[in-house]
Amino acid sequence: MRTRPFARVLQYVAVLAYLVFLAFPLLWLISSSLKSPREFAAITPTLLPKNIDFSNYTNALEEQGLVRSLGNSLQISILTTILVLIVALPVSYALARFRSRLRPITNGWILVSQVFPVILIVIPLFMILRPLHLTNTIPGVVLVYLVWSLPFALWMLQGYVAAVPRELEEAASVDGASRIRTIIAIVMPLLRPGLIATAMFTFISAWNEFFFALVLLQDPELKTLPLVLARFVGAEGQVQFGPLAAASVLATVPSLVFFAFLQRRLTSGLMSGAVKG
Repeated sequence: MRTRPFARVLQYVAVLAYLVFLAFPLLWLISSSLKSPREFAAITPTLLPKNIDFSNYTNALEEQGLVRSLGNSLQISILTTILVLIVALPVSYALARFRSRLRPITNGWILVSQVFPVILIVIPLFMILRPLHLTNTIPGVVLVYLVWSLPFALWMLQGYVAAVPRELEEAASVDGASRIRTIIAIVMPLLRPGLIATAMFTFISAWNEFFFALVLLQDPELKTLPLVLARFVGAEGQVQFGPLAAASVLATVPSLVFFAFLQRRLTSGLMSGAVKG
């Protein structure tokens, strides 16, 4: 059934309006990062800056140690994403393929962990990590993020594994392939969209996490990006809008690059799965 021209125009208008709705906060943030302090004090705010001012970026980079914290967040997010994928892939495969009495318990734990308040576990978590000398360390934060992101990653990948036809694995087994060989050569290529989606979720969760990092990291040299962004709010609640906007713009660049890099792999993975399925 062919779409009528009027309906197609409405579809394009709706998509354009949705894109504008999504992009407007980012455009406003970029515009604010280029405004001078005088424009922030104006009674009537404007969308576009009257005079472009890059001093906000200079203040953000020089006064708050933004580059160092950005490197810390990038290191923690990448390590967390890699470890989550390494652990979640075999576990999700076992949950989807093998029937056991532990499966309902594991799925119940996955669901309960997603609604459990963070504030209730942060103090016991600190007491557990302190004797292990994992507080105020990047490995300790990565370990916490791994445990915190793993349940949702298992939930996501379990559905992708269940969608892979068992006949492909049975055919590989008839040809003499081992279970590990089947997972690597047959299952993993078909799971590429799921792995990439899980990687995106894990990365952005670790990149934006604030509360665990606030409790576990005391050394200024180890502070993550969300902790440094909070410094732009003074003790009396006075916000440095310009530097904060500039720092927020710089903070979005690595995540945008990461998403753009994985998006191409996600598309190729979808096409690969369509051909092999």
